[in-house]
Amino acid sequence: MFMESPIKRRKSRQIMVGNVPVGGDAPIAVQSMTNTETCDVSATVGQIERLQNAGADIVRVSVPSLDAAEAFREIKQKTSVPLVADIHFDYKIALKVAEYGVDCLRINPGNIGREDRVAAVIDAAKYHNIPIRIGVNAGSLEKDLQKKYGEPTPAALVESAMRHIDILNRHNFDNFKISLKASDVFMTVAAYRQIANQIDQPLHLGITEAGGFRSGAVKSAVGLGILLMDGIGDTIRISLAADPVEEVKVGYDLLKSLRLRTKGINFIACPSCSRQNFDVVNTMNELEGRLEDINTPLDVAIIGCVVNGPGEAKEADLGLTGGTPNNLVYVSGVPDHKLNNETLVDDLERLIRDKVLEKEKNQEAIIARS
Repeated sequence: MFMESPIKRRKSRQIMVGNVPVGGDAPIAVQSMTNTETCDVSATVGQIERLQNAGADIVRVSVPSLDAAEAFREIKQKTSVPLVADIHFDYKIALKVAEYGVDCLRINPGNIGREDRVAAVIDAAKYHNIPIRIGVNAGSLEKDLQKKYGEPTPAALVESAMRHIDILNRHNFDNFKISLKASDVFMTVAAYRQIANQIDQPLHLGITEAGGFRSGAVKSAVGLGILLMDGIGDTIRISLAADPVEEVKVGYDLLKSLRLRTKGINFIACPSCSRQNFDVVNTMNELEGRLEDINTPLDVAIIGCVVNGPGEAKEADLGLTGGTPNNLVYVSGVPDHKLNNETLVDDLERLIRDKVLEKEKNQEAIIARS
């Protein structure tokens, strides 16, 4: 059964990215980024839809040229999830996508150019009521900061961010969020901890260039997990050299492990051993693949034997404990009936879907009464 997270989140002001609230008491948003060629409208729209189906609250799209800005216009018209335009070097691209209905502008202060160009972007954001994300990255710090610090450091990242926050403040613009990313976990954590005490804007978390699927997921979980445990973070992206849909899945798994989001099934499963009475690994692989469409929160325990099985199953919405000759199913913490191995996965899928349907109907009844 879902328990409230003991984490006390940092108080931040709230902004809106499209229809998604970021900061304040809003749920921590999960973001990803397309890796298709933006000018390939069909491919980009298709990927955005897959990301949205996986649960992405916000999707970032790189817009590296004015031609890409024209493609973005069409992409925006064909999608419904809030879109952030990733802008580097040419501020005119930001002005163009602002006209085309972008939901947020992400600019890198290290390469956007002179203050008058940043000011033009701010004016466009004001006019169209679009938030800005100031994206500071250890790999693209301003040249004078590189010279001052000799190498990227937490202090350098924070100084870069504060420098550009000052610009926004001078233009009376407070509709923004901040990110300070590095590929090094320690640097990233230290930078976010420093700036969290200096501003009240929402913070977008990420370990940039984290690595491939496995190593990047681990590095991101460590770095972001530390910050989230501190209560820092209003939106996250897991940066992986992998299918961006996996970024969304890992993001939700991270938030679910900290009880900060409850989307979809939370599986409690043993790693399996010689005591198992059914094939736990293959059962889990099958169930995860079949049940990716479920968004309703549900705790499901899949335990291979009777050592820890009953205890875990009693705490879950639905639980399975391996047994001989048959496996015992717990429903809402109570032993209910047994299943044999021959049709185990099919039976479990049916039971889980029935439990989800029951939970959804109960929720609808509660809403109707209120």
